[in-house]
Amino acid sequence: MRLAFAILALWLPLQAVDETYFAETVYPILAKKNCRGCHTEGGVAAGTRLRFPGDGGAVGAFGRSLTALVNRDRPGDSVLLGKPTGRVKHTGGRLIEPGSAEEEALAAWVSYLAKLPPQAAAEPPVAAAPVHAPVMRRLTHSQYNNTVRDLLGDQTRPADGFPPEDFVHGFKNQREAQSVPPLLAEAYASAAERLARNAFRGGDTQGLIPCQPAGAADRACAARFVAEFGIKAYRRPLSARETERLVTLLLTQASAEGGFIEGARAVVETMLQSPNFLFLVERGEHRGHELASRMSYFLWDSMPDAPLFADAASGALETVPGVERAARRMLDHTKAQEAFDEFLGQWLRFDRVLGTVKDRRLYPQFTPEVAAAMVEETRLLARELAWRDGNFMDLFTARYSFLNSDLARLYKLPEPPSEFARMTFPEDTDRAGILGHASFLAMSSKPAETSPTIRGIFIREQFLCQQVPDPPPGTNGNLPEVTPDKPRTNRDRLKEHVANPVCAGCHNLIDPVGFGFEKFDAIGQKRDELILKFLARPGQDGKVPKQKEVRLPLDTSGSVAGIPGGERFSNPRQLGEILAASEQCQDCVAKQVFRYAMGRRETAADAAALREMSRAFRESQFRWKRLIMALITSDAFRAARS
Repeated sequence: MRLAFAILALWLPLQAVDETYFAETVYPILAKKNCRGCHTEGGVAAGTRLRFPGDGGAVGAFGRSLTALVNRDRPGDSVLLGKPTGRVKHTGGRLIEPGSAEEEALAAWVSYLAKLPPQAAAEPPVAAAPVHAPVMRRLTHSQYNNTVRDLLGDQTRPADGFPPEDFVHGFKNQREAQSVPPLLAEAYASAAERLARNAFRGGDTQGLIPCQPAGAADRACAARFVAEFGIKAYRRPLSARETERLVTLLLTQASAEGGFIEGARAVVETMLQSPNFLFLVERGEHRGHELASRMSYFLWDSMPDAPLFADAASGALETVPGVERAARRMLDHTKAQEAFDEFLGQWLRFDRVLGTVKDRRLYPQFTPEVAAAMVEETRLLARELAWRDGNFMDLFTARYSFLNSDLARLYKLPEPPSEFARMTFPEDTDRAGILGHASFLAMSSKPAETSPTIRGIFIREQFLCQQVPDPPPGTNGNLPEVTPDKPRTNRDRLKEHVANPVCAGCHNLIDPVGFGFEKFDAIGQKRDELILKFLARPGQDGKVPKQKEVRLPLDTSGSVAGIPGGERFSNPRQLGEILAASEQCQDCVAKQVFRYAMGRRETAADAAALREMSRAFRESQFRWKRLIMALITSDAFRAARS
C-alpha cells in the first residue's frame, strides 16, 4: 500500500478531494456496503471507533471525524483502509476489493485526512434531540381489554378478535406504528356497540350511573354521569363543551328511546369510539392526569384507579416523592404482575412460541399444550426474579427452572413432584436460564431444523439491543440442501454465508452466536450429534425402503464478538454467564423497559435517564423494582410529553 500511496500523492493534486468529494464519492461507497447498518447507535458494531451520525448529522463533519482511524505517519496502514479491504481483521469481512476503484476512492480520502491539521478534524455530529410535540398512543389490544374490564366490568376480552398488531422495535405499543386502519376502526365501532349494550343489560347492573334519575329528562343526573364516567373513560376531566355535547346526546337519546338508561348507553358507546378513549393523548393540558395514565398503562397495562385519579387531581404527582409513593402502591398490586407478563411476552416473543409449527414426523411430541408449557416455564422464572427481589440477570444464569411433566420428559429429567414445580438442573447440565429454555430454543428454530442465524439475531437484538441490518434486496437466504449423498451440519451449510462478501458482514456477527446452541434441537431437546433422517420414497415395485439415517458430530463452539468474554463458549449456560456479566446486556434490559414504557425508541435527550436506570439497576444488584422506580421518577418519564 505504500507504493499505492506514492502514486496517489502524484494523482491527488489533480483531483478535488474535499468534503464534497467525500459526500459524493466516498460516503456512497460506505452506504452501498451497508457500513452504517452496523456502525451506528444500537448497531452490532456500535462499540467501535467508527460511528455514523444519526439522522440529521452532517456528512462533511462525519468525513473529517474519520481522521481518528487514519495513521498520519503511514496512511497506507490506516484501519479505515485496512478493515473494509480485509487487510486488517474485520468482523464484517471484506467489503471492498483490493485494487478496485472503490479502494482508490477510499485511499484518496485517507490520504487527504492524513494531511489535515489535527484541529480540523471533528467528532461525528450528534443529531439534535427532537422536540416532542403532543403525541397520541393507541391502546394496545391488551390495554383495551383491561381498560373495558376496569371501566365497565366487562370480562369478554373483545380486542382478542381485533386485527393483529405489528411489532416495531420489539413491542406492539410503539407509537410510530399505531395507525387505525379501516378494519380496526370497524372493530372498534362493533365492540363499542356491544360493550355499551352489555353494560346496561338488565339495567345499571355495573353501577355506572352515580345518581337516581328523576325521569328521562333529568339534566342534573345526566351531567353528573357524564362528568364522572367521562373522567374515567377519557382519563382526564372533560371540558365544558364536551360535557354539554354528551349531556345533550344522553337527553336526546333518552327522550327518543324512552329511558335514561338508553341515553346513558348512547353516551358510553360514543365515548368508547372517541380518540380520547382509544388513545393516550398527551398535550400538556392535564399534566397530572397524563402522568397518571402513563404510569397506569406502564405499571398495570390498564387505566388509573380511584386513588391514582385522586393523586392526579390533588397535585401529588407533581413531585418525585408523590410519584414514588403512587408507584410503590401500584407495584404491590397484582395488576403489576399481570402487566409485567405482558411486557415479558412481547420482549421474549411468546407469540412466536405459541404460534410455531414443527414437523410432526420429526417432533410428534410437540403440541400446542407443550408450547404453552414452554411459555409458562419462562414466565414463572422471570416472575420469581422480578417479584421476589431476586437478581434479574439470573434470568440468563439460573440453574433451576419450573417444569411440568411434559417439559421434564423433554429435558430428560425426573418427574416433577407437582405441575411447574421448581427443579434444579444437574451439575453437569448445559442448560441455564432462558437460553436453555425450550421456549427460546423452539421459537428460534425452523419447523424441521435449528437455525443458528435466527438464534444469533434474537440474542443480538433482544438481549444486546443491537440492530442487525436487513439483508440486501434479492438476497437468497436458502441454505444448501442436505441430501443423503451430501449430509452436512448447519455450520458447514452456513459457510456459504461467510464466503459471500455481501453476506459475510452480518453473518460473521450472528451465526457464531447461534453455533453455541447446536446441541439443542428445534424443540429444545439435548442432542450429542446431528441425526439426519431422510424419508424414503416408494420404489417402482411399490415397496418403501428403509429410512436412511446419517449421524454427524457437532461443533458447538460459538462466540459473541464485541462483548467482554464473548470470544468463546459452547453451550447456553456459558453464554448466559457472559451475558449476565456484560454491561451491554444489563443496559439493554433497561433500554427494553424504557422503550416499552415510553412507546418509542430512546433518543439523545434520554441518555441521562438511561444512565440513571442502568446505575440504579446495577447498584441494587439488579432488582427489577429498583429499575422500574428509576424510570418512573426520571424527568424523561415524568415530562408532559413522552
